[in-house]
Amino acid sequence: MSREPALHKAYYFLKPILPRRIQLLLRRMRVNRILPHCGERWPVDAEAAKPPENWSGWPGDKDFALLLTHDVEDKRGHDRCRELMDIEEELGFRSCFYLVPERYEVSESLRAEMVERGFEVGVHGLTHDGKLYNSRAIFEKRAARINHYLSEWGVTGFRSPSMQRNLDWIGDLEIEYDSSTFDTDPFEPNPEGAGTIFPFLYQVNGREKSYIELPYTIPQDLTLFVVMEEKTNAIWKKKLDWIVEQKAVAHVLTHPDYMTPRGATPAIDEYPLDIYTGFLEYIKERYAGRYWEALPREMSHFWREKVIGTPDS
Repeated sequence: MSREPALHKAYYFLKPILPRRIQLLLRRMRVNRILPHCGERWPVDAEAAKPPENWSGWPGDKDFALLLTHDVEDKRGHDRCRELMDIEEELGFRSCFYLVPERYEVSESLRAEMVERGFEVGVHGLTHDGKLYNSRAIFEKRAARINHYLSEWGVTGFRSPSMQRNLDWIGDLEIEYDSSTFDTDPFEPNPEGAGTIFPFLYQVNGREKSYIELPYTIPQDLTLFVVMEEKTNAIWKKKLDWIVEQKAVAHVLTHPDYMTPRGATPAIDEYPLDIYTGFLEYIKERYAGRYWEALPREMSHFWREKVIGTPDS
């Protein structure tokens, strides 16, 4: 039996008292142990390229779809959201920000501004403490609170912290879509990938409930630039180019928490913001006119209506 689940529980139990340097050291040790064994599955898993049945392509006959999403883990990231919106807006992009309702004070004015400017808001767990899935009872109690925020904020999308997940339990949430999976990412606490670079319908086991699942398909910034200490966005570009060839979804997941603001001194768990902005510029210049940029809720509606052929549940 694998020791991984027990080790993850121990890590999240101790995390609040572990210095950040020790947290990063432990994550690097794990990545270094796994990396030599995943060359055929990461960052590209060729088997994930199979398109869904009855696939007829993207709106406007575009070559691929683009989703930009951000997990806002703490107050540091929350306070950087406006700068990130300004940058994306200037480059002609829009994205979705997943906010943690009960870890930091979520600004009502910030949420309103995101919507007014054409961005999207989603819910990112409840407290981001790694314990959401420790038991069914814990999840049910927290799901009630999560549903409260989904309703209060008027949003329909969810993503689990640290990509820990139980897709059947997530069916307790009043959502149209979830984004707690990935095509391939062996470094996550739950390393089992969805095995696809396309969205898919998830039917909750034993219930008349379904939602659209939106796996991320571009490696997370935290993994690449903080844990693995990559200095360029070359891996991002490599994965993107392959996704374009497959006419699939380039779903980018980043964290404003770890992007060093322009002119600031980087912390030990940050990377230069220019790595992200340079990637956006690469997309805009190399693939001009070739991508359908969608917000997650737009992708969810498109997938259910045009690909699956059923109305929203």
